[in-house]
Amino acid sequence: MAGAITHDNEQPAAEGRRSGPLIVTEDADLLDDLLRLCAAAGATPEVHHGVPERGGGWEAAPLVLVGDDAVRRVRGAARRRGVVLVGRDQDDSGVWRRAVEIGADHVLMLPDGEQWLVDRIADVAEGVGRPALTVGVIGGRGGAGASTLACALAVTSAREGLRTLLVDADPLGGGLDVLLGGETADGLRWPAFAASRGRVGGGALEESLPKLHSLRVLSWDRGDCVAVPPQAVRAVLAAARRRGGAVVVDLPRRIDDGVAEVLAQLDVGILVVPGELRAVAAAGRVASAVGMVLRDLRVAVRGPYTPGLDDHEVARLLNLPLAGEVPVESALARPHEGKAPPGAAARGPLARFCTVFWERALAEAGGV
Repeated sequence: MAGAITHDNEQPAAEGRRSGPLIVTEDADLLDDLLRLCAAAGATPEVHHGVPERGGGWEAAPLVLVGDDAVRRVRGAARRRGVVLVGRDQDDSGVWRRAVEIGADHVLMLPDGEQWLVDRIADVAEGVGRPALTVGVIGGRGGAGASTLACALAVTSAREGLRTLLVDADPLGGGLDVLLGGETADGLRWPAFAASRGRVGGGALEESLPKLHSLRVLSWDRGDCVAVPPQAVRAVLAAARRRGGAVVVDLPRRIDDGVAEVLAQLDVGILVVPGELRAVAAAGRVASAVGMVLRDLRVAVRGPYTPGLDDHEVARLLNLPLAGEVPVESALARPHEGKAPPGAAARGPLARFCTVFWERALAEAGGV
């Protein structure tokens, strides 16, 4: 069980350099549990029986975990945010009164609240800030050029100096690492994360992935594994977003449980549609399925056009906002295996399209 409390006179915690929380308790069993949860979150805590007398530990700690046994000893401490009162008795109604007395933000009961607490401690250890702007790219029909546009967006983002992760969510798509010329690069692929549950460390994820063209890539290997459980997809993408910057996801056109987990974490979706009537009809079905989960879906149109169509007409027929007209480049027609990846030419039309997209998206998001 975990609950939130609102109270007056809250003051932000002083800036500190600790990677873990401050634990205040004399309960040996409770301390063992809290140390175990800190270890699971990859954090090293500071432990005291009461409010630290010197060194600014109470004010400087990014998170304070107060055992229910220690309420009396911390009652006079300065009010601050990030205080959690931890207990075990689910039936003790007085715990809420004691939490208000010490200015706690949350009341948490073990063992029910363990996962919530691990996540909170891990946030502190990682220094979580603004989540990554997360963009998904999906083809309105096969061969629309979605994978190449996803690569170009990621390459452009990295060139602009953003921490960037490119995620291949289509196990049957041939592999984005191939498109980037890095199929033999060292690093983990999706099958290595198939057993992930709960929380995945964002820093550890980033360091474990292949680095290609100044960005990290999560793709598929050449093995038989073509599915990752939805819980693992959720955990991995959440870890990627916590690192900040930009995350670009290449999506398959079929919507299964794993893809739904990705869609739920996207900020923006781009539906790539060739300028022909059959493609528009196919894209309409894709848009209907994606739109059930993703609110912000935009269409990017690629020529050449069937007579009577242009980018604005395609957007009107699909009833979607227009992200722009994707320039016609050879990179959209065939993979550049062994050559520069899509979007690598900073002055090329595809890179310019991607630069304009990021400028607008980042402005709408208030910066990253």
